[in-house]
Amino acid sequence: MGSNVVFLLLIVSLPVLVCLHLLVAPYTKVEESFHIQAVHDILKYGIPTGDVSGILAHYDHSTFPGAVPRTFVGSVVLAGLSQPFIWLNEKIDKQALARGILGLFNAASLISFALGVRRAFGKTTAIWYLLFQASQFHIIYYASRTLSNMFAFGITTLAMRALLPEPVASDVYRKRCRVGLFLLTIAGIIFRSELALLLAAHTLFLFATGRIRIAQEIIPAGALGLVVGLAITVLVDSFFWQQFPLWPELAAFKFNVISGQASAWGTHPWHFYFSSAIPRLLLNPLTYLLALPFALTHPSTRSSAAYMIIPSLAFVAIYSAQPHKEWRFIAYTIPPLTAAAAQGASYIWTHRTKSNVYRLLSLALIASTAASFLLSNFVLLPASSANYPGARALNVLHSRADNTKPVINVYLGNLACQTGVTRFLEMPPPQISMETAQSSEPAALESAGSGSGSVWRYDKTEDETAKAFPPFWKRFDYVLIEPSEEKKVRRASGRPQSWEEVEVINGFAGLRVLRPGDEATGQLEERVSGLVLGPEGARYWTTVRDYARKHVTRGWWAELRMEPKIKILRRIR
Repeated sequence: MGSNVVFLLLIVSLPVLVCLHLLVAPYTKVEESFHIQAVHDILKYGIPTGDVSGILAHYDHSTFPGAVPRTFVGSVVLAGLSQPFIWLNEKIDKQALARGILGLFNAASLISFALGVRRAFGKTTAIWYLLFQASQFHIIYYASRTLSNMFAFGITTLAMRALLPEPVASDVYRKRCRVGLFLLTIAGIIFRSELALLLAAHTLFLFATGRIRIAQEIIPAGALGLVVGLAITVLVDSFFWQQFPLWPELAAFKFNVISGQASAWGTHPWHFYFSSAIPRLLLNPLTYLLALPFALTHPSTRSSAAYMIIPSLAFVAIYSAQPHKEWRFIAYTIPPLTAAAAQGASYIWTHRTKSNVYRLLSLALIASTAASFLLSNFVLLPASSANYPGARALNVLHSRADNTKPVINVYLGNLACQTGVTRFLEMPPPQISMETAQSSEPAALESAGSGSGSVWRYDKTEDETAKAFPPFWKRFDYVLIEPSEEKKVRRASGRPQSWEEVEVINGFAGLRVLRPGDEATGQLEERVSGLVLGPEGARYWTTVRDYARKHVTRGWWAELRMEPKIKILRRIR
């Protein structure tokens, strides 16, 4: 197979893998909830031009505003790009559609970066970059997730592509640097304030190495990015939050950094990003133990690798001073670090016929990349897809209870809301007006819902004082709660025997090591195999597993362990 064909197949693999991960794990978690709920509300209620306050009152952010305002810019764009597809097919999965658009944008940015790597360092390096990138887990899995970081990720990756040290004339490269710094400024202003540090690291490095100048590149890029970014976010977010002027990322910076409130979400030691986050993001241990050090020390790759590694690691080092750390805060550094590792791998690969050492290292790189790909798609992906029991519980409830009575009231517990429940998953009112659906008159609801499906009403009350009294629970027909909360709910409702268990929804709970003779369940692996490979997928997986246990591992195996996460209880009247 020619290198051009390999390169093309690897290019195609990025969007395919992003869509595969979306298919297997279509739900969202609480960290993604603001943006996905905002997309839902914009699609459902529209962007108001009249009675602005009245319409925005129906938006989720009016009920659950969060600690600080967040930007609507990404949600507006996703909703706008989703609308034409919805006009063509009203029944399309709107949540998956919005996520798919974001995921494909991020995949396109990675493809653009790969094309830049090919121009800068050659086809072999680009192929190794794509192999490493496609076999990583976090970037592919989260590419379609509506986190502010992933809205920024595609923009920063395009910026990194512009800053690649391609062999072009100096004036052409300076123009590209202006574009790259402009994009970094925009992403930082609108989506993530920590990008100011990444912008500073790249700006200082490029200036120190004589690639850009203050008056010609730095000031124009920064000033234009500041003006455009502020104009977009202040206009959009002041409207949706009904506060003027509002710059959400400035509010978040004050709250999280200046006031130190981010530490309430947990702290990590200063070396966390270097000792844990970057190795997990790169996944393949040979990328950071072999390929990166080789690229940075070998004379033929040292200079170009330094242009990608030094600013990225300088950003990580400076940002390590912030006590609260999460891998997604430094995800923007992964494409350039992966490209630098690809340079080292490419040199080793092209010299494999000249030395037994290079031959062995080449085989090790191939084996580790294949192992990373298998780990990413056959272990980490199934495990992660099982982290959304709330969404699965709500879908099960809808399938079982819809149309069983005119009005169905549901209480959604905290874990259910954190693990997948969004407004996209709620049942829409059946052919009745929004005002009727929100009516507090049972007779009106029963009349409207009769014969056309149930009217569903959802409650996410978090007030523990209100939940301690029986009248609160008497309003509900079903509750979605954690198993540990069942006794509390039964006791608080006044009549413990008035609730019956409908179903228990399991979630991921770690790995289980099977010894010879132990029976394998493999329910999660079989479900994912069925999604990916079709109806026969579960049987294929079982056949492969049983063969491997019998002939390869001699009975030993490891499978994903599940445990009860959400209980669906029905009130007996």
